[in-house]
Order: sequence, then structure tokens, then C-alpha cells
Amino acid sequence: MGILEGKRILVTGVLTDASIAFNVARLAQEEGATVVLTGFGRLSLVERIAKRLPSPAPVLELDVQDTEHLDTLAARVGEHVDGLDGVIHSIAFAPQSAMGGNFLNTSWDDVATAVQVSTYSYKSLAVACLPLMKEGGSLVGLDFDASKAWPVYDWMGVAKAGLESCNRYLARDLGKHNIRVNLVAAGPLRTMAARSIPGFKEFEDSWPEKAPLGWDLSDTGPAARACVALMSDWFPATTGEIVHVDGGVHAIGG
Repeated sequence: MGILEGKRILVTGVLTDASIAFNVARLAQEEGATVVLTGFGRLSLVERIAKRLPSPAPVLELDVQDTEHLDTLAARVGEHVDGLDGVIHSIAFAPQSAMGGNFLNTSWDDVATAVQVSTYSYKSLAVACLPLMKEGGSLVGLDFDASKAWPVYDWMGVAKAGLESCNRYLARDLGKHNIRVNLVAAGPLRTMAARSIPGFKEFEDSWPEKAPLGWDLSDTGPAARACVALMSDWFPATTGEIVHVDGGVHAIGG
């Protein structure tokens, strides 16, 4: 029996089969969960990717900047499962002008977009799914260590710092609903999201050398496993936490 046997999981942000979210969905199914996916934009692509899972999963449209999408999410998810035990937040976006060394010149409009999609949506998704989590459960978000000012990451780094703070406040407010809220801070991975970051090669060149355990830029498996573990019953008293899955770079000076 898998560690997610009988659980109902919503996985957002699946775009390609190289994404962390896809591998979370795959592992969750292998561990016994029923999975529902959300996508944004090229929904037909997400539907094709969903067919590559061990069991094809339904795909719902979710634009976290669209109030109607959020307001109707619980009802739409409820057409496929009778509740949720886990939710994966794998949603982040910043306009090109907000990254790549342009920190001092980024407009507020572009910063606002980065913060709404990458930070505020964590709270928005939690509130949208709350009616389906009457028995409690686990909310897990995907993070990138925001304790440092990284090269080229700029306003996305600020948005991730906000995500980490939001994680703590959600843990505070959702505890009474028996909902655990945690982040997985993955090291850099060659996903579609990473390719959209100008200058991402700076991470690629240095990370594997800095990591005490080494780091495979193409392997989303370790981060996905951490997400699945946090959604299981093996972390019943852990909330407000950031689990680093980065080969150990976060712990090393220099």
C-alpha cells in the first residue's frame, strides 16, 4: 500500500513532463492517490501531458489572476473527487523585465504581476480549496531559497521571499482546520519555468559544484518525492516549514 493510498490530490502548474508538478502527480498516483490537475494557457498541451501519467487525470483550467476561476474551483474539482486531502501549489511567473539584472528598473505593474501570481496565489489557492478540505490535509508549495539575493533572480526572488512569509501565516491560520502548510525549496532544475529566467546558466554552472551531495539539474524526482512525503501522513505535526531539496547548497557559506 502506498503512502498516499486513498488520498485525493490537486496538482497545479503541470505544463510538461519535465516539470516538478508532473512528477508529483505521477508519484502521487503510484503511491495510491487520485489526482486532479490544473493548467493555464495551453490547456490542450496539459491534457496531452496528463495522458502520460500512470492513470489519465482530469485537467481543469485555473488562472490565479481570474477571480471566477478561483471562486468556481471547489465546485469544478468536486465534479471529479468528493474532497481533497492535498494540494500542490506549483505556480510562479514574473515578466522578463522583472528578472535578469533589471531589478532597479522594473515597473510596479510588472512587480505586481510577479507578486500576485507567485505569492498571493498561494493564499488564493488555499482559500479556494478550503471547502473541499473538511477533514484537513496538506498544502505544499514549490519554492526557491529566498534567504539570499541570487544573480538574475531579482523580483522573483522578492516574490519567493513573500511566498515563504505567506507559508508561515497560512500555517498559522489553517492549523485550526487541521491543514498543514509547507514549502519545498528545490535547487535549480532545467524546467520550462527555469528556461524563462534570463541568465539561468549562472545557476547551472555553479550549483552542482557547490552542493555537498551533488546536484542533477535534470532530475525533478527528489523535489517531487519531498512533496509527496509532505502530503502523506508521515509528517502529522509539521507545518510552516521549508524543506530544502537542493543538494545542501542552502547550508554552505560562500
